[in-house]
Amino acid sequence: MLHTNDHHGRFWQNSDGEYGMAARKTVVDAIRAEVAAAGGYSLLLDGGDVNTGVPESDLQDAVPDFKGMNLLGYDAMTVGNHEFDRSPTMLAMQRKLAVFPMLSANIYRQGERAFDAYKLFNLGGVRVAVLGLTTNDTPKLGNPDNMQGLEFRSPIAEAAKLVPELRQQADVVIAATHMGHYANGQHGTLAPGDVEMARAVKGLDLVVGGHTQNPACMQAENVLDTAYVPGTPCQPDRQNGTWIVQAHEWGKYVGRADFQYRNGSFTLVKYALIPINLKKPAVANGAARTTYTTPIAENPEMLALLQPYQDFGQKKLLVAVGSSDARLEGDRFLVRKQITNLGVLICQAMVDRTRSDFALVNSGGIRESLPAGPITYKDVLKVQPFGVTLVTLKLTGREVLEYLQSAMAMSPGAGGFPHFVGVEPLVASGQVLQARIKGAFVNPDQTYQMVINKFMAVGGDGYKDDCPRQLCGHRLCGCGSAACLHRCPQPFASCQLCAAQRLDLQGEALRMT
Repeated sequence: MLHTNDHHGRFWQNSDGEYGMAARKTVVDAIRAEVAAAGGYSLLLDGGDVNTGVPESDLQDAVPDFKGMNLLGYDAMTVGNHEFDRSPTMLAMQRKLAVFPMLSANIYRQGERAFDAYKLFNLGGVRVAVLGLTTNDTPKLGNPDNMQGLEFRSPIAEAAKLVPELRQQADVVIAATHMGHYANGQHGTLAPGDVEMARAVKGLDLVVGGHTQNPACMQAENVLDTAYVPGTPCQPDRQNGTWIVQAHEWGKYVGRADFQYRNGSFTLVKYALIPINLKKPAVANGAARTTYTTPIAENPEMLALLQPYQDFGQKKLLVAVGSSDARLEGDRFLVRKQITNLGVLICQAMVDRTRSDFALVNSGGIRESLPAGPITYKDVLKVQPFGVTLVTLKLTGREVLEYLQSAMAMSPGAGGFPHFVGVEPLVASGQVLQARIKGAFVNPDQTYQMVINKFMAVGGDGYKDDCPRQLCGHRLCGCGSAACLHRCPQPFASCQLCAAQRLDLQGEALRMT
């Protein structure tokens, strides 16, 4: 069984020659040939999030990525939360383009599953079921406009219902999930992940995961190896008799799990994460970086397929727009745990653009660092690929403190972890006791202007979205953000309060753009 996850638009190798679908195909083809020669069978699965992350891919609606997956011969993928970053029309196009099924058992529309729940395979007489599951955090992680009419039910509850049924139809049951691997089930403010599901649902042989974008390699029972070195042995997690694997992100690895099925017993023979041309860190003397393992040649057929898409993207994106004296830090594993110079810069730009008192931005909206030296349009798009708009909100001091309390409650490592400018929260034992704005303590009765992105305004990443005033009996998000305009359940003219507020609301929407 071969697996990847969290591709995020990396169809082409990076500037250091790491990963890319052409080298991945070389590895996958070689393993398939080896396994077939030994009389075995292969499955290639993906844990979701094909979309969003590299401008060349984003600009072209991930068409090169899905075409590359077709050529690689994926057997199935689960639906990730980032599959909803763009319009339903684009997702429908991608589903039609993919020659493999996109699976999710827990996404519903009008009481019916919106995707196939599972796929059955017959591998030399061994019946294998692959069940797809998607994090039920998805509505707070993406644009609600793209998920209207969809219901994300508990994946654990859906698995509990389906696994007993699948055990009647299959000899082996695999869950391809986009839920996250949290060591010892410590998921904080995020939705439960693979460990929690394996503990709760008996009968899963294997979980092929994604979402947390880490190698699920264990130092000891329930102890994650957070310093895993490419090319070294990887011991996958095991919970309640279920193996759990995850191959980091971006196609950096192809996971390989060799299983033997004999007399009703499903046994892991060996497991490895195969690095795709990953290179060792730079050395002080400036010598060229070297790969951890033997370099992998790129597959010519894949290169021929993808080259036109790469060329088109480069032509559009390699335009200089500025420069920086130092690196601006947006690395996922730093920006989601501590305030960085890039997070501060983004917030300061938001304040300057809207003349607000203070700004907050969710770290999940910061996807890449900016290099020292020249900065291109592509570099900027990699930092914030979602194209969100800004929302300004008038809040009383009391409401400011309430909002800050919800922000400070975000778990380090979560996409909701906040960066901010213009406000200094005073926190003790997890409680916001006070805050300073422009050097003065917040006055509960004074009005302040906050700027955030629309994603946060509508409750993205778990942020507070219940407005203190209500129009038409409908709880508004953002006190006049554009979201309020399309979520009010009846025309403005039918409500005197709505009519009185109409100009304010329209003006606020205009200021967002």
